[in-house]
Amino acid sequence: MEIIALILSVVVGALLVLVLKPKKKIVTLLLTFSGAYLLSITVLKLFPEIFSKGDETIGVYIILGLLIQLMLDFFSKGAEHGHIHAVDTQVFPWALFLSLTIHAFMEGLPLSDHEHHDLLWAIVIHKIPIVMVLVSFLLYYTSKKGVALLFLIIFALMTPLGTIVGNRIPLLIQYSNEINAIVAGAFLHIATIILFESSKDHRFNIQKFTAILVGVALALIM
Repeated sequence: MEIIALILSVVVGALLVLVLKPKKKIVTLLLTFSGAYLLSITVLKLFPEIFSKGDETIGVYIILGLLIQLMLDFFSKGAEHGHIHAVDTQVFPWALFLSLTIHAFMEGLPLSDHEHHDLLWAIVIHKIPIVMVLVSFLLYYTSKKGVALLFLIIFALMTPLGTIVGNRIPLLIQYSNEINAIVAGAFLHIATIILFESSKDHRFNIQKFTAILVGVALALIM
C-alpha cells in the first residue's frame, strides 16, 4: 500500500501540471496546506514516538537532520519545499537531481515498519504540490522530455526504495529511532520553510492562513 500510494502521488502531481496546468496561486495554496499537515504530523506523531524511547541525546539527531536538509537545499535550490530558482542554462541540474533523490530516499525510511500511516499520508500530500513545481521546472529547464521523465521515474522510486530497505538492512533497523529523528529534523526544516515562505513580506493572507488551518485540523483529526 505504501509503495503504491507514494508512486501515485508523483503521478498525480505530474498529471495535474500536464493536464490542468493550474495557476501558481493554486499550487502555492496546496503547498501551504501540505506544509502545515507535514509539520503537524511531525510534531504530533513523529516527535512523541522518537522521544518515547528514552534516549536523552535524540535531540542531537533531530538537529542533525535539520542541518542535512539545509545542505541538501543548497544543491536542490529549495525544491523540497517548492521554491526553485530557474537558471538560464541547458545543462541538466545534476546537483538538484542527487539532492532530491537523497531526500526522497530518507523520507521513506520511517515508513519501513508499515505503522506510520499518518506520516505516509503526510508525505503523499506533500509530494503532490512538490512534484507539480518540479515538473514545471523541468519543462522550463530542459527540452529533453525523455531526461525529465527519467528523472521523475527515479524520483518516484526513491521513497519506496527507502521503505523497502529500511527493514531489511540490519544497521538501519538497529538505529531506526536515530534515523527517524534525522528525518523528523528534515521534515521540520522543510515544513517551517514552506510556512515561512507562505507569508512573504510578513503580510497576512486569509487564503494561505485558511490552508494552514485546514492542514493542522486534518492532522488533528487523523
